[in-house]
Amino acid sequence: MLHFNRCPHLKQIAQKCFPSIHVRTDKHVQLFLSRTLALAEFRKSWHSTHSLVGDKNIILMGPPGAGKTTVGRIIGQKLGCCVIDVDDDILEKTWNMSVSEKLQDVGNEQFLEEEGKAVLNFSTSGSVISLTGSNPMHDASMWHLKKNGIIVYLDVPLIDIVSRLKLMKIDRIVGQDAGTSMKDLLKFRRQYYKKWYDTRVFCESGASPEEVADKVLSAVKRYQDVDSETFVSTRHIWPKDERKVSTKFFSEAVIEGLASDGGLFVPEKEFPKLNCREWKSLVGATYIERAQILLEKCIHPADVPAARLGEMIETAYGENFACSRIAPVRHLSGNQFILELFHGPTGSFKDLSLQLMPHLFAHCIPPSCNYMILVATSGDTGSAVLNGFSRINKNDKQRIAVATFFPENGVSDFQKAQIIGSQKENGWAVGVKSDFDFCQTAVKGIFRDSDFAGFLIMEYGTVLSSANSINWGRLLPQVVYHASAYLDLVSQGFISFGSPVDVCIPTGNFGNILAAVYAKMMGIPIRKFICASNQNHVLTDFIKTGHYDLRERKLAQTFSPAIDILKASNLERHLHLMADKNGKLMTKLFNQLEEQHHFQIEKMLVEKLQQDFVADWCSEGECLAAIHSTYSTSGYILDPHTAVAKVVADRMQDKTCPVIVSSTAHYSKFAPAIMQALKIKEINHTSSSQLYLLSSYNALPPPHEALLERTKQQEKMEYQVCAADVNVMKNHVEKLIQNQFV
Repeated sequence: MLHFNRCPHLKQIAQKCFPSIHVRTDKHVQLFLSRTLALAEFRKSWHSTHSLVGDKNIILMGPPGAGKTTVGRIIGQKLGCCVIDVDDDILEKTWNMSVSEKLQDVGNEQFLEEEGKAVLNFSTSGSVISLTGSNPMHDASMWHLKKNGIIVYLDVPLIDIVSRLKLMKIDRIVGQDAGTSMKDLLKFRRQYYKKWYDTRVFCESGASPEEVADKVLSAVKRYQDVDSETFVSTRHIWPKDERKVSTKFFSEAVIEGLASDGGLFVPEKEFPKLNCREWKSLVGATYIERAQILLEKCIHPADVPAARLGEMIETAYGENFACSRIAPVRHLSGNQFILELFHGPTGSFKDLSLQLMPHLFAHCIPPSCNYMILVATSGDTGSAVLNGFSRINKNDKQRIAVATFFPENGVSDFQKAQIIGSQKENGWAVGVKSDFDFCQTAVKGIFRDSDFAGFLIMEYGTVLSSANSINWGRLLPQVVYHASAYLDLVSQGFISFGSPVDVCIPTGNFGNILAAVYAKMMGIPIRKFICASNQNHVLTDFIKTGHYDLRERKLAQTFSPAIDILKASNLERHLHLMADKNGKLMTKLFNQLEEQHHFQIEKMLVEKLQQDFVADWCSEGECLAAIHSTYSTSGYILDPHTAVAKVVADRMQDKTCPVIVSSTAHYSKFAPAIMQALKIKEINHTSSSQLYLLSSYNALPPPHEALLERTKQQEKMEYQVCAADVNVMKNHVEKLIQNQFV
């Protein structure tokens, strides 16, 4: 029996693409996931090559003093179109009195209503409209304007607005009552600006009106050009006729996870870059504000509207993080700083992306179809994925489910309990009797099995996808915390903007360190990327020699299980970047890795890699010694992964500039190793007593409350265990789909 009642359009596509069960699904998946139909009307509506405006309006929105009127006039002159200032051309002509007189006459509440009515009675096309600062507070009039215009938010730093209003001798604006400061009211109004904008122009301190006008025109052009930001597979071979390139949009890359040819999705064009003044204007911003600015530049509004993206970011980095700064930087000693990435609900750096990625995924998928997310985890990813997807809304939970595969005996006892305990109504944990590399290879193999994917779509109306860092939607948010860490060092006065830093990152799958590379591409001055390995030091060896060799190499279980990895998936993305997007070379190298278990890159690429990267590894004894010595000298407890990074940073960093060490997990997750390092006796306590014993030490960082709560969970949850066999794993996937969606 076929189950297409939830996705009737799947049936039509499947009938065309799957005449029998044993057909390849590539064409179907491309059709099914394409946003072409969804954007057809959008393209038709906005496309205008002759004029940037066409029959639509460019609507400038922002607080008083943002420069809307001045910028509007410059844009009108450049485009040769009509310019309308709402204050001068609509309100004052309608009321036959000045705006200030009207406000004084009727008061705040009545003013907003009458202002809104005046705008509702107004209509134009092909014009530049400069709104008042209070227009966005009237819903009906904004909907009226939005129907026929692109709303551009001039986002000016608050300190600049206050200064400008003082110079203009404006001491009261609409909505300001006695006792309310100008600064507080402007902060309050931001929620309305964020609600309505289609695209944002970040007006950094010192930007001239002409520069802002050019930015507006660029933003509008980008907004209109819905096909401009696309993704290709790392294994894509460029045809002679570049117009025939098979590309994906952001939404498609997020939904599909892995490219059909086995490669990973990467942007076709370069990363967007912020100028020095733009970065400086973000120094005083919150983590959420930084994330909104940076991710808006990387995600086209046709995929995720800017206002909706902002809502997702605010939800992702809210009360679920124990620290309001989300990813704070702490000075450890000398020139070393710790980037604390463990304040999320599951206590690891994975939360920084996996609290956001599920919302992106739910937004991008078609509204009436089912998705099964398959995840391979070396420890931290599993609980972070399950937690993240448990926070999507109720309707989305009914169509998105998660299966997490973890090495049954390859994670810490606490990590295992955390993964199993994170199972919810739409997420399950499956232990595999093998190591992480097998789990990851098996999951990739399932994705590449187009017959199996086609069967699941036909039989259950369910599509497979991924939430590992092979998924672009998972990797991209990690760029933010590397940029934010640098800005925090500037904010705290340790460096001035433009001074270089090194970053040292415990590395297994290469995603975290690759995100730092992308932060550098956006304009953060990172000098060296220090790759820190444990005893599974295949990456260190590769960076030193250019030879990626898995022959005769067995995975060792260490105190730092999240980097107990031999096949670093995201390395392919970086090699693709270094090799000038040579998909043919990537196909050759990674096919050779699968078949012969090694590959060698040419000398020129090795030299290019070593310009930015250095690497070394840390033994188990050195890891424990680093935990002990750091606690003894500073009262700070490192988790084993961070200890690996500190050992390597001490050895490799030349002390001529600051080094930011990524602390990827809270030490509570590895209590037995910490107790061994600190020489605490009676290690054979329960996880709960171990955590409470460590918390009694009053060390830094403070205990992780969410992890302590996890240990109180009395009920032992059931979970499934399977053999190290891809076919057995497929059977588990099918049964989970049957239970969830049928």
